[in-house]
Amino acid sequence: MPAATQTPARLGFRMPAEWEPQEAVWLSWPHRLATWPGSFRPIPGVFAQIAAHISRREKVRINLAPRLLPRARSLIARAGADLANVEFYNHPTNDAWCRDHGPIFVRGARTGEVAVTDWEYNAWGGKYPPFDRDNRIPRLTARALGLRRFEGGMVLEGGSIDVNGSGLLLTTEACLLNKNRNPGLSRGQIEERLGQFLGVKKVLWLGDGIAGDDTDGHVDDLARFFSEDGIVTAVERNRRDVNHRALAENLERLRSMRTPSGGRFRIATLPMPAPVLHEAERLPASYANFLVINGAVLMPAFRQPRRDREAAQVLGSCFPGREVIAIDCLELVRGLGTLHCVTQQQPACRP
Repeated sequence: MPAATQTPARLGFRMPAEWEPQEAVWLSWPHRLATWPGSFRPIPGVFAQIAAHISRREKVRINLAPRLLPRARSLIARAGADLANVEFYNHPTNDAWCRDHGPIFVRGARTGEVAVTDWEYNAWGGKYPPFDRDNRIPRLTARALGLRRFEGGMVLEGGSIDVNGSGLLLTTEACLLNKNRNPGLSRGQIEERLGQFLGVKKVLWLGDGIAGDDTDGHVDDLARFFSEDGIVTAVERNRRDVNHRALAENLERLRSMRTPSGGRFRIATLPMPAPVLHEAERLPASYANFLVINGAVLMPAFRQPRRDREAAQVLGSCFPGREVIAIDCLELVRGLGTLHCVTQQQPACRP
């Protein structure tokens, strides 16, 4: 059978939306001090809190080297996790950004089979070597779970895309068209590859990302689907803020886009937090970096009571029936990412 017929899409696989039923959420346990220079000490505790919240609703699966296991287990237990839902895997990593180095899961529309798509990972254009262990995580995951694995054949990070589960994918030109990812591929070729491996029929392109984002503009800091025809997008109301123009332009693009049936998308606007700085450096703090899990939405909070509360209200209206749980990410964002960046959902076998 020709190789082209073996792509996930041809075999009936698609990437589910994040709000569809999940079996588990994956984390990669933090250990690289340089990711949070001078600020690492509280980070494992933040990961433990994230794991604990997830464990009360579904499984948590954690990549880590064996030497990290005793401390990780102790912190997670202390955070009040349901330990029956916490699993540890001997998968050493270079860093903790599981959204980007972990597998992107797909599911068979007819069979319910869950499979792994395994893309190349180069630490956001080679910025943070080494990344060889991170790049092996999808292969190790597929082997550990006994899942079928498909090699995507290009550089792709999970945080650079968002899907509605029905054929639409949201991404940015700043990231996917950056020459530090796939210089030999055109826009059309990238769209074709996304279609073949994630079951995508149409790619919606936004422009630039936010200040402080070392990923070159990941969409999970900007705009996310909350339904098949609904998108929640970050806006900066302060016209003098460095993020105002890029976010306003992305909002205009969204307003001009059409659903497959020709209608307009339902667009909800999400406030940006006030600037979060560390040693005078602007950090990529964004409420759009939320994680949807079974029955809840985990939202990054930045110790800004009014804006944190407003963001929670917006997300609550986007995801009715789910509890919005704010998790303090002020220390976590010093590593240049928050909740969505450190997690990767695994869909349930059956929707």
